[in-house]
Amino acid sequence: MTVPLELSPTGAGPKPEDILVGESRIEGRSLGQIAWRRLRRDKVAMAGGAVLVFLILMAIFAPLIVKVLGHPPNEFHQDLVDTQNGTLGAKGPFGGISWHYLMGVEPVNGRDLFSRVVYGSRISLLIAFFATLLSVLIGSTMGIVAGYVGGWVDAAISRLMDVFLAFPLLVFAIALAGVVPDKAFGLSGNTLRIVMLIFIIGFFNWPYIGRIVRGQALSLREREFVDAAKSLGARPPYILVREMLPNLLAPILVYATLLIPTNILFEAALSFLGVGIQPPTASWGGMLSDAVTYYTMPHFLLWPGLAIFVTVLAFNLFGDGLRDALDPRAR
Repeated sequence: MTVPLELSPTGAGPKPEDILVGESRIEGRSLGQIAWRRLRRDKVAMAGGAVLVFLILMAIFAPLIVKVLGHPPNEFHQDLVDTQNGTLGAKGPFGGISWHYLMGVEPVNGRDLFSRVVYGSRISLLIAFFATLLSVLIGSTMGIVAGYVGGWVDAAISRLMDVFLAFPLLVFAIALAGVVPDKAFGLSGNTLRIVMLIFIIGFFNWPYIGRIVRGQALSLREREFVDAAKSLGARPPYILVREMLPNLLAPILVYATLLIPTNILFEAALSFLGVGIQPPTASWGGMLSDAVTYYTMPHFLLWPGLAIFVTVLAFNLFGDGLRDALDPRAR
């Protein structure tokens, strides 16, 4: 049953807020609410998002988790290492897995693998998040300026992107990491290496997102709302920040979720090659590098590899679902 509509005193018709359907008032939905509804219907993306939330919480509360379920990550347990028969290995089946050591222990010094995997998530996620943030900030700024201004500015920024894309990033990162001193800029040890890895990965990856933003900006600058802002006397900084940037948030956000797993793999590769995080600090790539020597003990290789696989897969699944939810032309 609907409520009869009353004309407004000016005779302009009913007010929008007075329109009822049944007994409920019609409410509009924002673009964010529409995207959230579309994302919730994607069960695969929501599962990936749930895994990501779990991993982030695990990294934040790593000390508490290890205190309850594990042992200090750098604590040796030589009594759990089997040195009989002239070989090194963990006592017990499946690498010494038990209620006290949920993933077993290292075959060399008996360190708790569960604790090291949990603490390794802090390194991987920290470097990946901040490196992605640096890439997004630089790439978005350069891309939107190149797309909007055009002309020689666009040409110069585009050629700069080409130069950065021509760098053999892995070789350059290995060379740069090898010459970094033990102390610099008031930092030392792994703190310096974390900052260095964030800079290398983030600074040299910005052209990828810069090209995407530039292409979108070239299209947006011809739209009617940009012409309307210009006709009202808006200056270029206002147009870039208030008119174009909000329309670029969707592709930027989607690409950022897909760039994070790439950065996780890159950090793991550098640690695997010995130029990333230095021992005894736990990192997934460093654990894989140590496990290669003991290829006859698969449990030592399984857990850090599985952690990287699950994290990268969850980011990719969530990123694909987010792209579909934010694309008005999808399905």
